[in-house]
Amino acid sequence: MSARSIRTAALAAGAALLLAACGGGGDGGGETPAGDTGAGGDAAAEFDLVEEGTLTACSEVPYPPFEVEDGSKPSGYGGFDIDLLQAIADNLGLDLKVADVSFDALQSGTTLVAGQCDVGASAITITDERKANLDFTDPYYDSLQSLLVPADSDIKGIDDLAGKNVAVQQGTTGQAYAEENAPEAKLSAFPGDGEMWPALQAGQVDAILQDLPVNVEHAKADENYVIVEEFDTGEQYGFALAKGEKPELLEAINTELQNLRDDGTYQEIYDSYFAADGS
Repeated sequence: MSARSIRTAALAAGAALLLAACGGGGDGGGETPAGDTGAGGDAAAEFDLVEEGTLTACSEVPYPPFEVEDGSKPSGYGGFDIDLLQAIADNLGLDLKVADVSFDALQSGTTLVAGQCDVGASAITITDERKANLDFTDPYYDSLQSLLVPADSDIKGIDDLAGKNVAVQQGTTGQAYAEENAPEAKLSAFPGDGEMWPALQAGQVDAILQDLPVNVEHAKADENYVIVEEFDTGEQYGFALAKGEKPELLEAINTELQNLRDDGTYQEIYDSYFAADGS
């Protein structure tokens, strides 16, 4: 309820008293509880969102199990990253909107700096190089790299990749790992998993080197493909924001990440995607 200039001083005072009474009393004096930052509240206004009342996330889709199209979800998208961000948006009293963008433009910071979205949610590994252009939230997922090949392939590990056509996603840590550890392989950089997986199925490449959970999804979906090696690269994912531009939003997301861990919601979301396959 807002006071208007045409109201009398007495009415304004009465409205103030009424609002105080509706606050439910207690020691809080009508203050907004910690974590309860509705879209119309002062805290949400401080986030400098692309669209008022909405948290806009940029993501490269599909990248199962992290990002997938899902018409049953409020944003039209699901996956571990999106479900987690949806829970964060809900706690902040915001709607969630997802924009499908190129991963390379997202991880470089270009999309965020251009103001296309508030946050990047696309299985983005936190690296020192990316920190030069991006602010990262606290880590929310530990990941491995892996090598996926046809079940009848003579490739048994990374040492067998010399002369082989290996698909990697452009701009990713998987590409960097392949360049460093399989220098004699013929690397083909694709925009995303949506192009790599069909290429492997069509026999256009001999293997895919990328994040383990994504390759696990393919091996589960088609028994003609197997993961022959996993690589512990010590990677962690974080949500990304434009460098130095949204400190209040960064702090709020970190707070809600911790709240979701504390109340068990994070574990519920995690288990719904990873508990069955142990990844």
